[in-house]
Amino acid sequence: MSRNFLVVDPEEGMPILKGLASPARVAVLKLLHEKGALNVNEIADILDLPQSSVSTNVQMLEEAGLIHTETLKARKGNQKVCRSVYDEILVVFKNEIKETEPDGIEVSMPLGLYTSFEVTAPCGLCSADGIIGLLDVPNTFLDPDRMKTGLIWFTRGYVEYQFPNNARLTNTSIREIEFVMELSSEVPGTSADWPSDITLSVNGAEIGTWTSPGDFGDKRGVFTPDWWKLKGSQYGKLKNFRINDEGAFVDGLRISNTTLNALRLSEHHSIRLRIGVHDDAKHPGGINIFGRGFGNYDQDIVMRLKTR
Repeated sequence: MSRNFLVVDPEEGMPILKGLASPARVAVLKLLHEKGALNVNEIADILDLPQSSVSTNVQMLEEAGLIHTETLKARKGNQKVCRSVYDEILVVFKNEIKETEPDGIEVSMPLGLYTSFEVTAPCGLCSADGIIGLLDVPNTFLDPDRMKTGLIWFTRGYVEYQFPNNARLTNTSIREIEFVMELSSEVPGTSADWPSDITLSVNGAEIGTWTSPGDFGDKRGVFTPDWWKLKGSQYGKLKNFRINDEGAFVDGLRISNTTLNALRLSEHHSIRLRIGVHDDAKHPGGINIFGRGFGNYDQDIVMRLKTR
């Protein structure tokens, strides 16, 4: 069964937040979610609230777009039937990654388009429709259906992607490069306290390591399909890795002194991004990479080249 999600930015979704800012309205939403369509009289009876109060709250929920109402004929006159619109409502601040600048080049890389890999079990691939190949069999990463991948996980090793170096085509030089992806640790089941050192390298130069705090399964990912069991990894953290002349950063915090010069971008027609967990990592907690159809962000791995 498909589910309807609403993602609300508090800075832009104030009418929705006002619609939720009442125990009575929350009770109405919860009731409609559990029972399905009900008319105003039925809601008032079940919640033991005055009909006038229910009518007022229903109107506010309808104006906020949280419920849908329909006037139908009843035995005597008409009745207002209410239906819940969303199964889950997630309140999040928009990430600080801005749209591509006029002097920027952006490429989105589907998860399954890795050009090389070396992984150890537990490992696997999923599409939005189901498991790809066999679980915990590294050779499954060669399965032709990997092109549909929306979730990758493995314990040690790496996957590597080959992005086009489109700056060479435009005869411009790169002043900064960004990689944006949704990541988490990997543990059988889930555990919010399961650190893992996830390391990125570009063109063979290690740019640094981000330590994921855990493997998140406290709630279903916004885009994670219903068939994926709740005891599995649900979502990750959206991380922004940036390299410029000053060093390498993740979400604005320096992770190494590796600069653009070390990447030798002008020498290559492609940009090779490797994502993995080293065998000798201090926190060898595995990795989940979330793409389209999984997690909290409906995107694959994004590369942004800022040129000059």
